[in-house]
Amino acid sequence: MAVENCTVFTDFILLGLSGRRDVQQGLFVLFLLVYGITVIANLGMILLISMDARLHTPMYYFLSNLSFCDVCYSSTISPKMLADFLSEQKKISYSLCAVQMFFLGAFADVECIMLSVMAYDRYVAICNPLLYTVTMSRRVCIQLVATAYTAGFMDMAIFTYFTFRLSFCNSNIINHFFCDLPPLLAISTSDTTTSEIAMTIYCSCVVGYSVITVLLSYSYIITTILHMKSATGRHKAFSTCASHLTAVAMFYGTLLFMYFRPNSSYSMDTDKVASVFYTVVIPMLNPLIYTVRNKDVKGVLKKVVKNCMMIFTKY
Repeated sequence: MAVENCTVFTDFILLGLSGRRDVQQGLFVLFLLVYGITVIANLGMILLISMDARLHTPMYYFLSNLSFCDVCYSSTISPKMLADFLSEQKKISYSLCAVQMFFLGAFADVECIMLSVMAYDRYVAICNPLLYTVTMSRRVCIQLVATAYTAGFMDMAIFTYFTFRLSFCNSNIINHFFCDLPPLLAISTSDTTTSEIAMTIYCSCVVGYSVITVLLSYSYIITTILHMKSATGRHKAFSTCASHLTAVAMFYGTLLFMYFRPNSSYSMDTDKVASVFYTVVIPMLNPLIYTVRNKDVKGVLKKVVKNCMMIFTKY
């Protein structure tokens, strides 16, 4: 398309999850509750880990970073989505759309890599317990977390740059509730073949690396557990991995469904539902899963609640 025939848009219009006013009001209340629980639960998890010395271990250091990622990428989506439920026109500026896409993808990448790091941590703890304190030293833990953030932010910076070099001339209406790549490619008037190939390679590298790390780690973990003579030891080892496996299955399962299914089965409505799950629901569920399945976290939580109740009764 010639440059002179290209309409210059300064903002995009998000269609959102529903066009019905009564449905939007109900969704506002529901997602406000979900977002509130997400922020309180994840910040509470970070606070609990920082407060108790028993939780100052590599596993909980990674868990606190996972909670931080959940708060960040949920906050990238939820406030704007909640505001749009109450707005007549769901506009988002061109620059804010790019920022939203960047931070959502960056923190999602960091979480993806962090889950694989946590799997490696469990592998060292169960398969090489005598070398655990040396292998997973404080310096190594910081380096692993720094690598996750660096890789996530650098990859998404490059990805966002090339995405917003595309032309959007015919339409500025995004059939989604946030700025994501598939709906943006759908309205672009540029040749999107390169972007689609880049997205496939990009997702394959990040998700593929993480999935392979998790699978290898847990293959060794399961083999080690099955060779344990003590039933109590096997149960304890499985219980320490159960929460992480649940979080991995939910997060990776949703990403694989969204970005690796055949084009023939692609549906924007289905994509919206899946996006709600991994951007809004999973960040709320993660701290609940780790709290319910983890005796150490439950113990610290009960202690904090008990102390708060004692202080409250005094006054």
